[in-house]
Amino acid sequence: MTQRWKITVEYDGACYAGWQRQAQDMTVQQALEEAVFAFSGEAVRLFVAGRTDAGVHALGQVAHFDLDKELDEKSVRDAINAKLRAAGRHGISVLEACAVAPDFHARFSAQKRSYLYRILAGRTAPPALDTGRVWHIRHPLDVQAMNEAAAFLIGHHDFSSFRAAGCQAENAIRTLETCTVTETVEEFSGAQRITIRVEAKSFLYHQVRNIAGSLVKVGRGKWPPEKIKEVLEACDRTKAAETAPAHGLYFLRVDYAA
Repeated sequence: MTQRWKITVEYDGACYAGWQRQAQDMTVQQALEEAVFAFSGEAVRLFVAGRTDAGVHALGQVAHFDLDKELDEKSVRDAINAKLRAAGRHGISVLEACAVAPDFHARFSAQKRSYLYRILAGRTAPPALDTGRVWHIRHPLDVQAMNEAAAFLIGHHDFSSFRAAGCQAENAIRTLETCTVTETVEEFSGAQRITIRVEAKSFLYHQVRNIAGSLVKVGRGKWPPEKIKEVLEACDRTKAAETAPAHGLYFLRVDYAA
């Protein structure tokens, strides 16, 4: 009897050319599908909650696949991880495997997706431990102003100004439930560890990175917070700031109906 499996995955995007399979470069999807085949002998296709680009990380990505082989949840999780390590596919870890109903779909059953964007600001010395995991900005940022700007983005809007040219969505209308900016201060350097958190049912291509780039412009004092409202209402990508680097972005989690 075929069983559908839901897996929660953590990965370092710096090691892979994004989630989706490609003709030449290794991706997270390919690495996981090969690991499942290695222990089960079954060729599976993984469906994911949200595809990520090269360099983007995940703390709680969700995918599903179907398997005929009868196994318990711990065995599925441990077998995938063992085959990943055996194949040298470092930077990917299956945190949990759960047997789910046959109508569960990692993408279409999702009710909310959450992302983090991480910034190290106000420190001239580059990060040693977080290279490739934060956007390093030498200038300090005004977090209060960034939060004031972020508030304009919450709600049901046309996000065309924050939509990449390659976006294939039918329209740019989305409802942003959360957009907050928080900080902690490094003990030795006094630099800011800044986290932008956004939550919505779905996002446009590069939407989070484009929002992060514009909020940083506010944080540096180049734009007043009210400028974000003007940019949003313009529905014109050229009015927003540069796209923030991929390596600061993390797919945090997916929420599903109980």
